[in-house]
Amino acid sequence: MALNYIWIAFVLIAFVVALVQMIFFGNSAIFNEILQSIFGSAKSGFEISLGLTGILTFWMGILKIAESGGAMTVLSRIVAPFFTRIYPEIPKDHPALSSIFLNMSANMLGLDNAATPMGLQAMKQMQELNPKKDTASNPMIMFLVLNTAGLVLVPMTVMMYRAQFGAENPADVFLPIVVATLCAWLSGLILVSVIQKINLFNRVVMGVLISLVGLIVGLVYFFSRLSQEQITAYSSFAAAFIILSIIVAFVIMAARKKINVYSTFIEGAKDGFQVAVGIIPYLVSILVAIGMFRASGAMDLLVDGIRYLVAATGVNTDFVEALPTAFMKPLSGSGARGMMVETMKEFGADSFVGRLSSIIQGSTDTTFYILAVYFGSVKITNTRYAVIAGLAADLVGITAAILLGYLFFH
Repeated sequence: MALNYIWIAFVLIAFVVALVQMIFFGNSAIFNEILQSIFGSAKSGFEISLGLTGILTFWMGILKIAESGGAMTVLSRIVAPFFTRIYPEIPKDHPALSSIFLNMSANMLGLDNAATPMGLQAMKQMQELNPKKDTASNPMIMFLVLNTAGLVLVPMTVMMYRAQFGAENPADVFLPIVVATLCAWLSGLILVSVIQKINLFNRVVMGVLISLVGLIVGLVYFFSRLSQEQITAYSSFAAAFIILSIIVAFVIMAARKKINVYSTFIEGAKDGFQVAVGIIPYLVSILVAIGMFRASGAMDLLVDGIRYLVAATGVNTDFVEALPTAFMKPLSGSGARGMMVETMKEFGADSFVGRLSSIIQGSTDTTFYILAVYFGSVKITNTRYAVIAGLAADLVGITAAILLGYLFFH
């Protein structure tokens, strides 16, 4: 229901803001701009879904091979001690646990193209356990909130954009981004665990969390001693090697069981195409609402209002120029990326605002896009508290990004 109210709010606010601009400022062209935004957003939603078709078809085929060859069962047993405690409603040997693990691993490596199909597979498998097919289950909500928090170990995309805009050290935002995403991820885990009454003080859970923090600290220390070229080389090699090794391992395990790998791949690939087509209405709907909100000028009014309030308190307002990226990040990945690029163009990649917008861009994932695509793939209409919990994790991540920006670069 939360998505329903947010969608209505975006549309109504966009119309009211446009009406005010026409009546008081004579800007009659604003309605045409909003209309063009609607058409453009609808086209973008279709193109994004179309762009996902190929990669979804491929990965769904690979995951079908993994399922038939027993790889999913093996992975489920490996991750079961931890995942069955934060996803207690999923049985110990259920393949959803391995899909969740693969999705999380791909996200941490920055492999968006691989993460989405694995996440959609996880949603499909969790839907099989869901007694209310139109309502988000507890495991689905935990999974999506952790997904929107966007825990990442190698923020390659942000560093590449900074290099393109002439940053002296494109990797100087690496440490703040990793720490900010960890803050968002942990806050999402804690919030949902409190709501679902999950005990995080279990010895296994605490051991995994401490190990995860230790891994991140170790990687940060390792990468901080490398040059930008070395960081790019190491991270690109690691990501490519890991994902290719997983594919080969899945194929070998299936071949050893004398599975017809080719036919199995085709069977799974057909499911990928159907999923890609099925998410189009959900993705178009949320992108249209966001496009209207942005085109109406409501986003600019929001940022200007915050700037005025912050200035009135006497607090430093330098961070306000990076807020458009922060506000767009939960709404639209491409929109937030565009805001980051515009900020670096205007202020410079090595300015405080340029660096801060880069940290914010890497600190969380695109909440509404993820909810629309993932819930849409299994036709969930009642999202319960998933939106609120996801946005709360986003807020923590963005707040941490701003504080870290001041700590490192101001």
